[in-house]
Amino acid sequence: MEAEILNRYIIMTGFESSKIKDVEALLRGMQKKVGGRGYIQLLDARLVAGPEHLYFATLNALKAFERGFNISRNLAVEVLLFASAQHQIDKAIELIGIKPGLSDVAVVVIADSRSEAVKILEEASRMLSGKRRDSVLNMNEKKAEAIKEAFKITDLEVEAASRDVPTTETLTSLVIERMALLPAKR
Repeated sequence: MEAEILNRYIIMTGFESSKIKDVEALLRGMQKKVGGRGYIQLLDARLVAGPEHLYFATLNALKAFERGFNISRNLAVEVLLFASAQHQIDKAIELIGIKPGLSDVAVVVIADSRSEAVKILEEASRMLSGKRRDSVLNMNEKKAEAIKEAFKITDLEVEAASRDVPTTETLTSLVIERMALLPAKR
């Protein structure tokens, strides 16, 4: 999924069968490749409630920087905070950050232009050993219980918010709502 948000170009995609071994080395290598050309964030795709989840996490992070209420000094970290609906970086990493052995990875690239975002993604693709597969971002029944647990969403909340739509859509909406409320809790 690609989008232009607040004069930035965003690419959100997924990789399957990545087999991450050394998280620190991977992140250091990616930051070195990206340099000052943009930002990249890697997340546990098993806890991504659809592409909309990443879109709104990125939108909220960009708005936080634009309005001066960001927690982090780094835009990629701010995306992580919003995607996890957490205030603390350590908790955000623990919840939705990548870990050794992780197979399905969500990738968010932010750059000033589409061409730069594509270059960053190409470099990231070479470092992630898996196959690019956007479908790992999609919300599905398999992810539902893990997302409910991770984001502390109760069955009662799901029932109250469902309005005759599938549970997966309701969960996506509830995760986005938690992200939207994050600045109010700061």
